[in-house]
Amino acid sequence: MRVTALTTRWTPWRFVTAFGVVSLLSDVVYEGARSVIGPYLATFGASATVVGLVTGAGEATALAGRLATGPLADRTRAYWPLVLVGYAVTMIAVPALGLTTALWLAAALFVAERAGKAIRGPARDVMLSHAAAAVGRGKGFAVHEALDQAGGVAGPLLVAAVLAATAHNYRPAFLALAVPAVAAMLLLLWLRAGVPDPRRFEPGPRPGAAPAPPGGRLPRVFWTYLAFTAVTTAGYATFGVLSFHLATRHVVPVAVVPVVYAAAMGVDALAALASGWLYDRAGVRVLAAVPVLTALIPLAAFTTTPATAVAGVLAWGAVLGIQESTMRATIADIVPAARRGTAYGIFAAGLGAATLVGGLLTGALYDYSITAVIVTVAGIQVVALALFLAIVRPAT
Repeated sequence: MRVTALTTRWTPWRFVTAFGVVSLLSDVVYEGARSVIGPYLATFGASATVVGLVTGAGEATALAGRLATGPLADRTRAYWPLVLVGYAVTMIAVPALGLTTALWLAAALFVAERAGKAIRGPARDVMLSHAAAAVGRGKGFAVHEALDQAGGVAGPLLVAAVLAATAHNYRPAFLALAVPAVAAMLLLLWLRAGVPDPRRFEPGPRPGAAPAPPGGRLPRVFWTYLAFTAVTTAGYATFGVLSFHLATRHVVPVAVVPVVYAAAMGVDALAALASGWLYDRAGVRVLAAVPVLTALIPLAAFTTTPATAVAGVLAWGAVLGIQESTMRATIADIVPAARRGTAYGIFAAGLGAATLVGGLLTGALYDYSITAVIVTVAGIQVVALALFLAIVRPAT
């Protein structure tokens, strides 16, 4: 088998798990920061519209930037250099947020952190897709996402603890994240030394896998899938807007906001595992849950009743878990390996543009009317469901 070319101690599952631990540590860093970015920007006088714009632009950078880094990964096969540089940018930018004194600088560092994700994202996903091919793509991406979101739980809780201990002082909270940042980089270097070429994990073409289209074009189903993902995400609020609501409407105390985010990350992990296992058994049909849950988020999250608002945020976490696991796994099954980096880049670009629209749209509508948010998002998800049916019907 091709896997025997690797040292025997590096099995596909061990690679997926080790990379998951790297993501766990890095999530402690950037999810810890993201859990309070809305209230933090508000301390500089930012409005909901500005918060929506900054967080939407950050997510758009994280995703749309892959339009360049995805093809770069395919052309150069420099997966590890891209991953190392991308993680390094993020691990530097987040602690630096603790040293900012102006809104523009805080916004720039937040976007820079997201740019680091754009640099590493396609290369990381391609490497994971090779290892996950040997264990089940749904399960492989789901386990990685679950470990990733364990850090998504720990980071906000760490930030919450520091905020509570320092009377809501954000500076030490951000600086404390430098410790897991260093640990993540050291572990990543160790993983690079152990598995220099994860492509060897790929066992070969799977029965029913998408053949390479003529001229190296991406399959038609990929574009339909991208349209569905972009439309449903265009109605998906960023956590910056959700946390702005929780803090400024005094739904929960400021120190509790990152705890709510941590709970959402826990739901994210559970949703990733559940949808990943279901995907390996039932296929793309499991993604029907995404537009349904997305339509329910503003209906619950933008209330002033704490339990209902928190339930809405948990639904937000469930959608994120499916986006970050099963939606990524699907790309590897509908696109040939030689074009996978490009596909991940284009997919992320569309997702990023839609995220920018979602952040700005929900933020602006929130400033105008919460009812307008609810009605608009519901209408968007009806369109998304129609596109989803266009993906499912050819397979039935």
